[in-house]
Amino acid sequence: MPELAAAAVSGGADIVELGFPFSDPLADGPTIRRAAERALAQGMRTAACLECLRSTRARVDVPLVPMTYSALLEAYGWERFAEDAAGAGATSLIVADLPVDLRPELCRVQLVAPTSSDERIALAAEQTDGWLYLVTLTGTTGARSELSPELAPLVARARGLTEAPLYAGFGISTPAHAAAAAELADGVVVGSAALEAAREGTSGLERFVASLRAALN
Repeated sequence: MPELAAAAVSGGADIVELGFPFSDPLADGPTIRRAAERALAQGMRTAACLECLRSTRARVDVPLVPMTYSALLEAYGWERFAEDAAGAGATSLIVADLPVDLRPELCRVQLVAPTSSDERIALAAEQTDGWLYLVTLTGTTGARSELSPELAPLVARARGLTEAPLYAGFGISTPAHAAAAAELADGVVVGSAALEAAREGTSGLERFVASLRAALN
């Protein structure tokens, strides 16, 4: 993981999201699900993930954002996890299945979706840590053949409710997707396609991220 994170940064990534594996990742598509299953089968648990985060922080200086699910934090301890993650080098946190009105004391990046009401978007924007994560489609993560048509109206609604930076994710898998999304939002989040590229090792991931960066520039 630290080597892959360093490769992503070398390719031009501004932020690195680190997935902490969970046995029932409801928001994730098949690529990330399989990666989580492999990690868990090899004994990757929360403490080991935090050590990986610490090692990654020693390799890169961009923001690092663990992404996981509320059951993992419930088992580990909410305050304990927040403290240990920050101590290991996390800049923020994403909890994919934690509604905005629960655990407001937990500083994290909030997610909103096309199904979110304006009220929920406004509340998420008020409470989010730094930027607002726009889920571009209804469903799970995963590579898609085209950019979701739901992104443009979601961006328009969010722009009318907040001045927070808007980063679009879920289903963005090619440089063309990234360029199109960046015409609307302030940044893009790429997960499944990056994992697929990482199957070719650090050089494959670096090339893929560089292709995304070139499309954005």
